Amino acid sequence: MSAVLNTRQHFAIRPFDAPLGAEVLGLDLSLPIDDADFARLHRAHLVHHVLVFREQHITPAQQVAFSRRFGPLQIHVLRQFQLPTQPEVLVVSNIRENGQPIGLGDAGHFWHSDLSYKEKPSLGSMLHAQELPQDGGDTLFANQHTAWDRLPAHLKRAIEHAQAEHSYLCRYADLQKKNPWRPNLTQAQIDEVKPVVHPVVRTHPETGRRALLVSEHFTTRIVGLPDDESRDLLDQLFDHGTRPEHIYRHKWQPQDMVFWDNRSLMHLAAGCPDDQRRKLYRTTIEGDVPF
Repeated sequence: MSAVLNTRQHFAIRPFDAPLGAEVLGLDLSLPIDDADFARLHRAHLVHHVLVFREQHITPAQQVAFSRRFGPLQIHVLRQFQLPTQPEVLVVSNIRENGQPIGLGDAGHFWHSDLSYKEKPSLGSMLHAQELPQDGGDTLFANQHTAWDRLPAHLKRAIEHAQAEHSYLCRYADLQKKNPWRPNLTQAQIDEVKPVVHPVVRTHPETGRRALLVSEHFTTRIVGLPDDESRDLLDQLFDHGTRPEHIYRHKWQPQDMVFWDNRSLMHLAAGCPDDQRRKLYRTTIEGDVPF
């Protein structure tokens, strides 16, 4: 987390009336953020898990620069949806130009934590609104710390020391059936996303809080259990982790920048009508090996 010029900004952090999340008001991410203000944002992110920066008129390069203050950035395996001028940015969009998609149109179709299929899953993701639909387009976030805290005792005992496999290919074929434009992967891309094994219950490396680390999008099985027992246990965890009492639903406003902690949350894109344009820019920060 690098130092910058000592330029203070006056801004407020206002928690939402929800199981997680807060909005940041009065901060301009296009201007330098000094170390004290950055430390304040860092603490707020750990406490609230989602920060919504309102009215951010920033360039992709500025988004990348701010994201890098939290750590190295990760490049998505679908490189055809990179922003050409800024390869660290993944275009999330349902827009087509000349008959071809300009971005990943079905990102977030299933509940997931970004890049849990990597040896070092994402610390956090930043998503900056470029074009928003008139209807729909919400993003839901589920607090996996409270999901663990409120898990019935018998399920806690069942998973406390369990491990699960995560694979990028887990639902890929299902998504291709619904979205024929989703590209076939090359062998090099498949090799880049080989399955990994993580603990079912992870410890947040900065706060020490425990959280569930399984998702319907990327988790394939509980290691060491028969398939039917593994599926039953995962279904119970998926259902519990996405109950309303754990969820904040974000209704996007123009130029919102949303920064969430993938070590604490899962998220889901609620979708919007196909004929309404939606485009956002995503950067993803590398995290640690879960423990």
